[in-house]
Formats: sequence, C-alpha cells, structure tokens
Amino acid sequence: MGSVLAMALVGLHWYTGFGVDKTAKRLLEVGIAIFMVAIPVDVINHRVNGLDITSWSPSHALLYIGTALMLAGCCRTAAGHPVVQGVFFAFFLENWHFPAQHQEYGVLELRSWDAGRPYAEPSLLEFAAKQMGRPVDRVMVEEFSLPVSDWVYPLWTLAGGMLVLVVARRVIGRRWTATAIVTGYLAYRAAMWVFLDLAHFPASLLPVFLLAGAVTIDLCFHYLPNSPIAGALLVTMAGYAALFAQAFFASAPPYAYAALPVAGLLLSIGWYLTSRPLRLPPAAERIGRPLRR
Repeated sequence: MGSVLAMALVGLHWYTGFGVDKTAKRLLEVGIAIFMVAIPVDVINHRVNGLDITSWSPSHALLYIGTALMLAGCCRTAAGHPVVQGVFFAFFLENWHFPAQHQEYGVLELRSWDAGRPYAEPSLLEFAAKQMGRPVDRVMVEEFSLPVSDWVYPLWTLAGGMLVLVVARRVIGRRWTATAIVTGYLAYRAAMWVFLDLAHFPASLLPVFLLAGAVTIDLCFHYLPNSPIAGALLVTMAGYAALFAQAFFASAPPYAYAALPVAGLLLSIGWYLTSRPLRLPPAAERIGRPLRR
C-alpha cells in the first residue's frame, strides 16, 4: 500500500508539475523507478539464494537508494519550510539508519539465546542454520544475529548518519537542527518500541549515542562554521565516546575501535564536499505553479 501511494503521488507531480522544480521531480521519478525495480530483483534473489535473513543485501540496498532519492526530492521541495523540511530529513536519517537496526535487534537476540529464551521462532533458527550448513548453536545464532563485521556499524552511523545531519543543518540553517532531528527520531523509535512490545515483537536497542554527535554538529556550525575537518573529527570523537558510554552503561551493538579514524576521514571528506553553498529554487517556482514539461 505504501508503494502504491508513493507511485500515485510521484505520478501526480510528474503529470502536473505542481509543487516541485525540475530537479526535485527527477529525483522523485528516478527514486520510485529504482524502488519498483528493486521489488522483482528482491523476489528473484529470494528464489535463487533463499531467504536472506538480513537487511544488508544488494536487493535491499536498492530499496534504500530509491527511498533516499525520493526523500531528497521531498527535502528540496520543502525548502523555505524548516519544520516540514526537518521532518523529511528525519525520514532520510531513518532510511539511512534502517539497515543498522539489524545489529540493534541482533545484539538482543544473541542475549536472549544466552538466557535460554531466544526471541526468534525455532522454525526461523532452523531455516537459518540449514542455509548456513550448521547446527542450531551459538555460533550460528551469532552469525544470524550480527551478520556484518564490527566495523560496519560505527562507520555507517558515525560517518553516514552524521553526514545526513550535517547536510540537514546546512540546508535548513537553523540552530539545533541536527539535535532536533535526532531527538525526534529517537522519540519516534521509543514510541514505536512501546507499541511493538505490546504486540510481543522483539525489542531493539535505541541508538542514543547519535544525540551526542548531533549536538556536536550544531555546536560546530555555531563556533567553527568554516572548519569541516575539525568539525568532523570532533563529531566522530563525540559519537564514539557516546557509543562507548552506551555500551558500558547499557548496551550497544559490537563496534571496532579501528573504525574511528576511518569514520573521521570519511565524515571529513563528506563534510568538506557538502560545504559549498546550495542553490535552491525560489518558492514561487516550486509551489502553486505547474512547470512546463
């Protein structure tokens, strides 16, 4: 139903040109095209390789990429409306962070196995073990629960996730933009956690450490406005310190310390490349006036 609704809305913008400029319209069109291609590709992947019990797969990546392009078009369209644009950037962050939730579910799944009360259905564990060619033991459950290397989670969240917030802060241009986006995202996750728990759905860890990185981004934009490299290093160190604290005082997915300099380097490059002024169309060209096709 969500896919049908998205197709209908993109089709409406394509036909009328209402509410979008040419660039935003192209982002919406290409995004929905990639998303719809990903659906049969994912079906074929399952038929050939079986059920991929992970969010980290090429066919799933197409779904994330298509969604990201559509959300980029929405973010561009909402220029001049900071609250609406902030909500779209929060959705963009959620889309980016989505595959990392496998680790946030997985660490609790592994803990439930160690406690003798696994969250996963026995039939699912047996299915996964058969695909891995192993008996249902702890090694198999760990591979099932945490399918990627320990360096993936910190790189994905502290390089990619923080870059999303950097772009949001630069585009919206309001104080505490990054902090507000992460706060809203965490509040959404917490609220949904309550409803999912009532439905007896397995719990996941909340990435509270993202808040430290978001606050540091807003402070860097205020006190170090033209220092992307210094800002990236400070944000990476703050995020890693908060991730360490979350793991020490509560719980967090496994992470590799060796990923810290790589995350800082990648965020520095991304921050520098996105530091150029952004050209957005005037509101009159985006809202209330259909474009010529």
